[in-house]
Amino acid sequence: MSMSIWEILVPTVMPEGRPIRTRQHRVWDEKVRSITGGLTIMPPVHGQWVSPDAELIFERMIPVRIACTREQIDEIAKMTSKFYKQRAIMFYCISNEVYILDYKNEC
Repeated sequence: MSMSIWEILVPTVMPEGRPIRTRQHRVWDEKVRSITGGLTIMPPVHGQWVSPDAELIFERMIPVRIACTREQIDEIAKMTSKFYKQRAIMFYCISNEVYILDYKNEC
């Protein structure tokens, strides 16, 4: 099983404009942990993009890094799209190499 480090951008607002509460994000976090075992939540960032009808959108997002396989990130992206009712979810590979040093086994 080949793991990579992926980053996925999690929305902070639902499509109708309602802010997403921390408790809802915690449910999403648990779903990701059940798929991969862990995640790293980064501070929110501000993004801009042009919609298909040429409207400039300003959006606050939460970058989340996850060590997982391509199949797992695809599952997470689909789940994220449904969970937050998003039309599109951006995710990308940060690194194709993942190393975990377990100090307990070094003694």
